[in-house]
Amino acid sequence: MVTTNPQNQNNPVQSVLIVGNYCHDVLLQRGSVVAETLGGAASFISNVLNGLSVSFQLTSKVGLDFKYPVSYDPIVVPTSKTTVFHAYFDLGFSENAHQDRVLKRVEACDPINTSDLPDKRFDFGMAVGVGGEILPETLAKMVEICDAVFVDIQALIRAFEKNGTVRLVGLKESGFYHLLPRVKFIKASEEEALFMDVEEVRKWCCVVVTHGKDGCEVFWKDGEMKIGPFVANQVDPTGAGDSFLGGFIGGLVHGLVVPDAALLGNLFGSLTVAQIGLPKFDLRLLQRVKDEVQRRKLHSTCSFETRDDKLSFSKPPGHEEFHASLASTKLVSTCSIQECQRDQPRSPRTVEQVICPQCNGQPKMLVNSVFDEPIQTVQGRP
Repeated sequence: MVTTNPQNQNNPVQSVLIVGNYCHDVLLQRGSVVAETLGGAASFISNVLNGLSVSFQLTSKVGLDFKYPVSYDPIVVPTSKTTVFHAYFDLGFSENAHQDRVLKRVEACDPINTSDLPDKRFDFGMAVGVGGEILPETLAKMVEICDAVFVDIQALIRAFEKNGTVRLVGLKESGFYHLLPRVKFIKASEEEALFMDVEEVRKWCCVVVTHGKDGCEVFWKDGEMKIGPFVANQVDPTGAGDSFLGGFIGGLVHGLVVPDAALLGNLFGSLTVAQIGLPKFDLRLLQRVKDEVQRRKLHSTCSFETRDDKLSFSKPPGHEEFHASLASTKLVSTCSIQECQRDQPRSPRTVEQVICPQCNGQPKMLVNSVFDEPIQTVQGRP
């Protein structure tokens, strides 16, 4: 049911619990399938945490039809199907549609119950459902067993029409509002933030709003700050916010203060939009990023403490230099990523195989598909 990353058994980092279902994601345009890939916020976040060598446990549910190999075994529900999302990139800016695509939940796996959670304590908990699988009682249990809980607002405010189309409801009407004073951070995209009163919510917990190509903003009771972005050639916005949250948590686990951890989140969000579906991170890039994080931690005088309500939100000395070093690391690794992915086998139907990265600054193209042009969308996330 729950597994721990074996390669991190001797790594004395703080433990993380991820709660959210794996999904099957299908990307469509002009009525035809562009790509099919493993989806769900849990898959994107675990992908980032693996890359940052952060140990974690995962609680996720799938059906017998689950078709992707994963390192962290989900709970298999024999009587249910795996959650399936269809993302339509050409249905316009219709009502209840995300500005970059229309999402439909075609299948829904069982919700995650309190009894599905592990019977132990964690330093960090992440409630990151995408298909309505997080229940109020589940989140309440998470705040009991985790010192600091981070919530993606999509886990709370998503509702689904009869045809499966995703729509958003106000946070106050979601059934989760009473739990906010017990939550440490809540993350929302720019569009999702419209469904809560940021000025009110920030009185109880820290609010992080992502702005795609413009970075993110962090709001807390006594202040706010903007965190700079990283340049990206966008192909698919799916999972960008999830990867942001993975990078953000990964930074905090490694001892970074909130502004520096948010920078790390922006970096992984920018890496994710450059690929379709679950991204593959170049190992050399990951090692350089971890080296930069370690250097930054050694030069920092404070860090995030899960058992201390006094968080450090002020940008510490050297923040801009850390931003520049991460940007430089990403830049010098671009062509290395191209070489890494060029060695992957080719087929038109899987996410690893429809990407053709380029190092010329142009948007990446889909190959072996039914299209003659790339998918280019406004940066966002489901």
